[in-house]
Amino acid sequence: MKVNIENFDRVHFIGIGGISMSGLAHIMLNAGHIVTGSDIKDSYIIQKLKDEGAIINIPHNASNVDGANLVVYTAAVKEDNPEMIRARELNIPTIDRATLLGEIMKKYKYGIGVAGSHGKTTTTSLISVLLEEMNYDPTVLVGGEVDVIGGNVRVGKSDYFVTEACEYTDSFLKFYPYIAVILNVDSDHLDYFKNIDNIKQSFTQFANLVPKDGFVVACGDDSNTMSVLKNVDRNIITFGIDSNCTWNAKNIKFDEKGFPSFDVYYNGVFIQNFELSIVGKHNIYNALATLAVCHLLGVDIKSTPSIIKKFKGTHRRFEFKGTLDGAIIIDDYAHHPTEIKATLSSALNYPHNRIICIFQPHTYSRTYSLLQDFATSFDNADITIITDIYAAREKDTGIVHAKDLAKLIRDRGNETYYIKEFTDIVDYLRSIIKSGDLVITIGAGDVYEVGNMLLNFNKKAAIGA
Repeated sequence: MKVNIENFDRVHFIGIGGISMSGLAHIMLNAGHIVTGSDIKDSYIIQKLKDEGAIINIPHNASNVDGANLVVYTAAVKEDNPEMIRARELNIPTIDRATLLGEIMKKYKYGIGVAGSHGKTTTTSLISVLLEEMNYDPTVLVGGEVDVIGGNVRVGKSDYFVTEACEYTDSFLKFYPYIAVILNVDSDHLDYFKNIDNIKQSFTQFANLVPKDGFVVACGDDSNTMSVLKNVDRNIITFGIDSNCTWNAKNIKFDEKGFPSFDVYYNGVFIQNFELSIVGKHNIYNALATLAVCHLLGVDIKSTPSIIKKFKGTHRRFEFKGTLDGAIIIDDYAHHPTEIKATLSSALNYPHNRIICIFQPHTYSRTYSLLQDFATSFDNADITIITDIYAAREKDTGIVHAKDLAKLIRDRGNETYYIKEFTDIVDYLRSIIKSGDLVITIGAGDVYEVGNMLLNFNKKAAIGA
């Protein structure tokens, strides 16, 4: 359903506390719309929106919709939701989150959609920070918390709009990108897509949304991405490390904290040396994509190294949480085998004695369809703890259990434990942690609470002392 959002003065968001939904609500508030919303539980994101003037109720209730001219919902909201039923009864137009985002994006001359199976949040954030620092005044919607822009959304007054473009349920096919970024293409969201060929087909459609005078910025080192490009008739800019691309990183080095430095070449000509304050080889790719995009928009790349170096990443992306008895606590959002391997590979370059990994699988369908790949993802961890699967939008059908994954990892000869309760994980960690250990909580659910609980216990012990 296509809508002119200017025609709706009162917009209701079902699931307003989500990272993307809250950002859209902020943009609509800023544009002068009355915003109402609901969610299943309160959060600091919801409190922030209330402070900005949104009217939000907990939990979902049919009466919350009364008075709305337009209802926006997320993929997690089903037709039996009481607010959806009420909207249908009142003949209130309903659209999904992606449709609203696309309609907002359409209003900007230069829309940048950052797609890819991995790295979207970091790359979107880095592009946004660089454009802001270079006075491009972009509007930004990102799937994570970025300190530099004060959260997950920034409303600018220019023609530039930067957002993540998620492939799940083909959401990104409702967007209007002038520049489409494809970081990588991998098997994921197999509860929606049939297979990798189906996924590549969607990315091809996304790339072809770009107008003839626009650009596709794509990773030349990723075979699936290059397969996608075979069916794309647009201006293509590539970036990579191993292959000959428009933008290349060479002479890569890692310092004692695991932060990379590298020389950047554009069409074979040396541009500048860059240093990152975020770990991992994968972030070199994210930085190259950022430079390629910003160069297309007219940014003087030679003036950006200091901005790039200042970027400390987004929350929940190899985020330093604190220390406990000389051990370092890190949290990371990785929830796909490729991402976990990248995170633990980054950890190898970080000072440590042992790597202790606590992983919370995300959704039953992903865990089941990629079970064997997950099993091979933890080889760089000295100790792995698996906790229960975070259901998210799904119900437990019994098709897979976290114990199944723990067994497969253990069968590879890796020290692995299944522990159900977070409190028991904390107790176990407190019994084994030594100075110099690197403890990493990994997953897209609420596994970060394990790190918080560890650090809070440390604070309480200090107070008691």
